Amino acid sequence: MKLTVVGCSGSFPSAESACSSYLVEADGFRLLLDMGNGALGELQRHCGLYDLDAIFLSHLHADHCIDMCAYFVARYYRHDGGRCDPIPVYGPEGTEHRLTTAYADTPTASSMSEVFDFHTVKPSTFDIGPFTVHTERVAHPVEAYGIRVEHGGKSLTYSGDTGLSPALTELARDTDLFLCEAAFTHGKENIPDLHLNGREAGETATRAGARRLVLTHIPPWTDPQVNLADARAVFDGTVSLAAPRQSYEI
Repeated sequence: MKLTVVGCSGSFPSAESACSSYLVEADGFRLLLDMGNGALGELQRHCGLYDLDAIFLSHLHADHCIDMCAYFVARYYRHDGGRCDPIPVYGPEGTEHRLTTAYADTPTASSMSEVFDFHTVKPSTFDIGPFTVHTERVAHPVEAYGIRVEHGGKSLTYSGDTGLSPALTELARDTDLFLCEAAFTHGKENIPDLHLNGREAGETATRAGARRLVLTHIPPWTDPQVNLADARAVFDGTVSLAAPRQSYEI
């Protein structure tokens, strides 16, 4: 598998990065994990507008899904060859309604479903193209899911947004690459069931036995080097910061 960071900023885009969006590729299949603010523009650096094969939305906060409204425009009003066939979109219950409401003026109440084939995510195991995926509910104020993507004996686990979560630890068990949010700073913010800090991300990776940890979803007002140092203090494996346009072979 190949993982490419399309955007990794938390809460709102930074001057350097769009919000959460990650492209996973294998066997010519392209799966996008989240499409937050600014992600659609950045995505076009890595693949064509119409080259995605499926989309997974971890939850329905704007910094993880709002560019789906812009993507709707690109697919619904496509000028070169007519409207696109529906692409599978996996998201929490109410995804279609949320995106339709956010767009505010779709031609009809069902227009989103003309270009997006919506599937409701629950804790489960299923296939998306060549990938076997496992989803688990994580700790966030809205319905939110972490996802484990497996292919060819390798695995990638993406936390989405979450506070401390035993389910996330199990999802990341022995994973090859753990893409984990670290929005908070240890000793500064302490709001249960919202976000992890760098230390908590490192501790989760240690408990899970993850082989590599990549910290993501760090907001522009947070010092990423502090979170990186905090994670390294409690995790003995390789730790790095996600960066836009960075790719990883898994």
